[in-house]
Amino acid sequence: QVQLVESGGGLVQAGGSLRLSCAASGRSFVSYVMGWFRQAPGKEREFVAAINWSDGTTYYADSVKGRFTISRRNAKNTVYLQMNSLKPEDTAVYYCAARLVPTKVCDYWGQGTQVTVSS
Repeated sequence: QVQLVESGGGLVQAGGSLRLSCAASGRSFVSYVMGWFRQAPGKEREFVAAINWSDGTTYYADSVKGRFTISRRNAKNTVYLQMNSLKPEDTAVYYCAARLVPTKVCDYWGQGTQVTVSS
């Protein structure tokens, strides 16, 4: 059974940092792109960042470039999202997802973790 389990969310003041983790299990993800998405109240889910598991290529939304860093640790089958210089508009539920290359649809999703940034 494939599982993506997020952790690391919480409440932080503007300008602070958080690191989210996504523990992946149940299959090999070497042919997948792992991504982070977020959804704020009343808004649609949006792309945040992604990483190609096999070669480490990364992708970022313009709104987080220079502030967020996505990485992976193969030995732990875990993907991380380091979030620095957080802003109140980063407040959302953050989801981890996996997409088989080269398809365009995510096959697997985590349950989400809440990130709240106070001003």
